[in-house]
Amino acid sequence: MRKLFTTAFFILFLCLNTFAQGLSDTEKKLIDLIDKNYEETVALLEETVNINSGTLNIEGVREVGRVFEREFAKIGFQTEWITLPDSLRRAGHFVASKKGNKGKKLFFIGHLDTVFEKDMPFYPFTMVDENTAKGQGVNDMKGGNVMIFATLKALHEMGLLDDRTVTVYFNGDEENAGNPSHVSRADFIERAKQHDYALGYETAQGFNIATVARRGASTWVLKTEGKQVHSSGVFKEHAGFGAIYEAARILNSFREELLGEQYLTFNPGQIIGGSDIQYDVNTGEGEALGKTNIVAREALVTGDLRFLGEAQKEAAREKMSQIVAQHLNQTKATITFQDGIPSMEPTPGNYALVEKLSATSEAMGFGKVEAGDPGSRGGGDISYIGEFLDCIDGIGASGTGAHSPAETINMKEFPDLIKRSTVFVYRLLHE
Repeated sequence: MRKLFTTAFFILFLCLNTFAQGLSDTEKKLIDLIDKNYEETVALLEETVNINSGTLNIEGVREVGRVFEREFAKIGFQTEWITLPDSLRRAGHFVASKKGNKGKKLFFIGHLDTVFEKDMPFYPFTMVDENTAKGQGVNDMKGGNVMIFATLKALHEMGLLDDRTVTVYFNGDEENAGNPSHVSRADFIERAKQHDYALGYETAQGFNIATVARRGASTWVLKTEGKQVHSSGVFKEHAGFGAIYEAARILNSFREELLGEQYLTFNPGQIIGGSDIQYDVNTGEGEALGKTNIVAREALVTGDLRFLGEAQKEAAREKMSQIVAQHLNQTKATITFQDGIPSMEPTPGNYALVEKLSATSEAMGFGKVEAGDPGSRGGGDISYIGEFLDCIDGIGASGTGAHSPAETINMKEFPDLIKRSTVFVYRLLHE
C-alpha cells in the first residue's frame, strides 16, 4: 500500500510539474491565434446575445443552438440536437463532439437559455465602454459558450484536436430545468460518464477563482390546516390557533433550529393563507379568501432548501419533518420535498484540477488560481455529474449583474480568459 501511495504521489508530482513549466512554442502560437480570431469571437458573442433564448422560448433556444451548430461544424465537430418529450415543454440540448484514442477525454458544459423570457424587455449586446459590454445572458452564459468555442477553434486550427475525445454539451434549460430532471438530464449524465474531466464555463466569480463545489437545491411545500371558527375564540381549546399560526410556528422553528449550519439554507419564498386558498403549481400564482374575524382554515408555503452533500440534505429534511409534526392545538400540517439539482461536492480530484489551472495561469503570468468557497455557489448543470468524474466550474466569462437588466461582461478580461482556457485545455488533452 505504501509503495502504491508513493507511486501515485510521484505521478501527480510529475503531472503538476509539467503544468508549472513555462509556455511552449505551441502554446505561444495558440495565444497568437486567440488574438487573430478575437474579432470573430466578439461577433459570435454579439450574435448569440441578440437572440432571445429565455428557457420557455423554445424556438429562441433552438436558434442559438443552430448558430453553434454552424460554427462547430466548421471546425470538424459532429453536431446533434437532443430532443425532450413534449410534456417537459423544453427546447432540448445541443451537442458537438469529436472522438479519438489519445489523451484525456474532456466534457465541456454550457447552456443556451437565459432567464430573460420573450415577453420581457429586450436588452441587446451593447458596448458600454472599451472594457464593458452588456446584454441578456452576456456572461450567464453566452460569454462562457463562446469561450468554449474559441478555445476549441484555436486547438483545431493547429491540429491539436486530432484523435482526441471532446464533447461540448449546451443544455437548453439550465435556468429552469425540465421536470423530471431524470428525463431532462439523462443523456447529459450518460455522456459525461464517458469522459475523464468536466469543465463548466459558468460565470467566473473572479479572474483567479475556480469552483470546486456547488450547493444543491430542492424544494418543499408546507400545508397547514386549522379549525375555521369566529376569531373571538382563537387560542381557546375549542378553536385552537388556526392554519396561519401553525405555519408561522413551523417557519420560525426552522429558523431557530436549523440556522447556522455551514452550507445549509432554507427559504420560504411564498405563503398563502385564509379561509380558502387556491394555488397553481405551474405558474406559482395563488389566491386567498379570508376575513379578519375568521380563524384561518388553510395555509400553504413554498420554499427551497440548499445544501452540500446528500447527507446534509437528508438530515435537514428529517429535522424539518420533526418540527412540522409538533402541531398547535386544533391544527394539522404536512411537508413534502421534491429533489431538484444535486450538489457538486468538493473532491480531491476537483482541487487537483484547480492546481493544474493555477499552474497554467502562473506560467502565463496571470497569477495563481484559488478554489472558491464550496458554499458560495448554487446548483448548476455540472452538479448532476459531479459524482462521476473530476470537475471544475466557474471558468467562463467574468462580469456583473447576472439575471438582471444590468448584466455585463468584462471585455478587458475576456481575451485573457480565453487564452488561459486554451492553454489549459491543450495541456489536459495532451497529458
